[in-house]
Formats: sequence, structure tokens, C-alpha cells
Amino acid sequence: MPPLRILVADDHDVVRTGLRTLLESRNGWRVCAEAKNGRDAVEKACECKPDVAVLDIGMPLLNGVEATRQIRKISPATEILVLTMHDSEMMIQGVLEAGARGYILKDDAGRDLLAAVDAVRKGKPFLSSRVSGAAAKAALNNDGGAERLGRPLTPREREIVQLLAEGKSNKEIATFLNISVKTAETHRANIMLKLNFHSVTELVRYAVKNKIIQA
Repeated sequence: MPPLRILVADDHDVVRTGLRTLLESRNGWRVCAEAKNGRDAVEKACECKPDVAVLDIGMPLLNGVEATRQIRKISPATEILVLTMHDSEMMIQGVLEAGARGYILKDDAGRDLLAAVDAVRKGKPFLSSRVSGAAAKAALNNDGGAERLGRPLTPREREIVQLLAEGKSNKEIATFLNISVKTAETHRANIMLKLNFHSVTELVRYAVKNKIIQA
């Protein structure tokens, strides 16, 4: 059988090294690429078309939820396993809606990672035992999450929320997303209008509360 090709994405070098060591301890499994932020993960997935992508949630430039959504779009055959410290219902709901097949906590990685990758590569869901109850609640309470009080943000607007909350300027956002500065400014205005915010400080609080960025 051909080797199982795995993409690992986490912004901490030591975590990626540990994941690679653990994953490649299984005969026939190979980490074909590593990424240190969400945007890098999407680019590597586009290049390598891995069988499985193991993604952290709290990555800079593009969080794991948005990276999951984009990878599923550009490489539908790639199964996504999210590895995170967060077990909130909102986070689990967002990840599953974005197309992830599995969701495990970092504290459980030593015990669950290999079994989780084995499950998702076969198209089977896998959830850490400590999040399975929350995941069920999230599925039942699918009410739109944090944006339920207003019009939902588009995927592009969610990307821009993260970049703004990380302190990027309109010019930097335009460069990252390969759009014009005017388009970036328009997106920013639409976001503030949709969320009824009047300052970037409010936007940062929103991004932290909804785990778009880490506090």
C-alpha cells in the first residue's frame, strides 16, 4: 500500500516535532509537510494533497476552522483532524461545520492521536471522549454561534476579522489576501456594520471570545 501522507500544522515547533515523531512511529505513515500557520497549511495542502491534515485551532494568520474550510474546498479528499486545547461547544460546532472529521484534545494526543488519524483516513469520525458530549450538544444547538444576532460573516470576512484582531493594517491585509487596499477597507467596513462594532478593540474582544485568535 502507498504510504499515508499527513500534513501537520501548529505554530509551535516543538509540537510539530512531537507530532511528526508520534505519527511516523506507525509503519507506512509519513508527514509530507509541516505548516506553522493556517495560511501556510492551506498552501501546503494545495501543493501536497495529503490524505490527512492534523490542524491546531489557534494558529496565526488563519485559524484552524477557516483553514479546515479552505482545505476541504481545495482538496476534498483530505480528511481533517483538529488537535486543540479547547473543548467549547461553539468551537466544536464550528470545526465540524467547516468539514473536520475528527476533534481531539492536545492532552489526549499521546493516547488518541494514532487511533484518530486511523479513523479519519477511513472516513470515520473520531472525537476525544471528553468532547463527545459537547459535540452532541453542539450538533443539537446549531443556532449559528456567535453571529446569530446579526447577518453571518462570510469566510473572507472571518479571515479579515482574524487579521485585524492580530493588528494587521488594511495594506497588510490586502497583501496577505491578494486584494486591493480599497477592497480590504470595504470588507472592514462591512464587518463593523454587521457586528455593530465601532472600534477595533471591540473586534479584538469578539475574536478572543469566539476563539478566532488566542488571548
